[in-house]
Amino acid sequence: MVEGFGVADGGDENDARHAKRSLRSEAEVPVEEVHALEEQQAELMGLLDAISASDWDRPSRCDGWSVADVVLHVAQTNEMAIGSATGRFTEVLLALTEGVGPLADVDDGAARMVDGQRGAPSAALLDRYQDGARTLCAELRAGDPHARITWVAGELSLRTLATTRLAETWIHTGDVAEALGIALQPAARLGYIARLAWRTLPYAFARDGQELHGPVAFDLIGPAGEAWNFGTDGAAATTIRGSGVDLCLVAARRV
Repeated sequence: MVEGFGVADGGDENDARHAKRSLRSEAEVPVEEVHALEEQQAELMGLLDAISASDWDRPSRCDGWSVADVVLHVAQTNEMAIGSATGRFTEVLLALTEGVGPLADVDDGAARMVDGQRGAPSAALLDRYQDGARTLCAELRAGDPHARITWVAGELSLRTLATTRLAETWIHTGDVAEALGIALQPAARLGYIARLAWRTLPYAFARDGQELHGPVAFDLIGPAGEAWNFGTDGAAATTIRGSGVDLCLVAARRV
């Protein structure tokens, strides 16, 4: 779903005291990650608005998937995220996986969901993606960012869900851009993705059957030369230094 990134978190530092809040706040809560997600959605839409009918069939760097398949996958997982944000995750997942049979793992589920709904006209697929993207951001803005919600591998905060969707949308925007032969410029919003990769390192190690030994710090440089530092104020056993963009690409398994 989110490639090398974790999809469950240990909770933001304030999540415990907010755990019993409802999914919706009394007023919309502005969350920087949601704005970053909207920017990333807009970048993907900019690519899709400009392509020809034949471009939808171009092979992407996702093995066996065309551009249309990639967009369908993002639309489907956006719908799952809407289900999470509105307390209907299981219902939405069951609808998306109806008739696909037993699933071996998350990646198998994603592949079978695409197989089951492949073939829609490009205009309908574009509308589905755009409608879902807008609805998702509206639900994320309307909810309590600290609320704990159900996601693929467990619970996470609504705020972390926004970052998770940012990460996946960025990954697949790159997949589409590469298929079209377009080079994208990295943006500062990748800092949120780098932080997500840092926070979910234990999950990522466990997914690969490995154990993380000791705390890890990230001492990274963003695309404009800004510092992205996570965990550098503690006694880290390991510190990873270098390009923040490269770190995101490694976490996304795109290098």
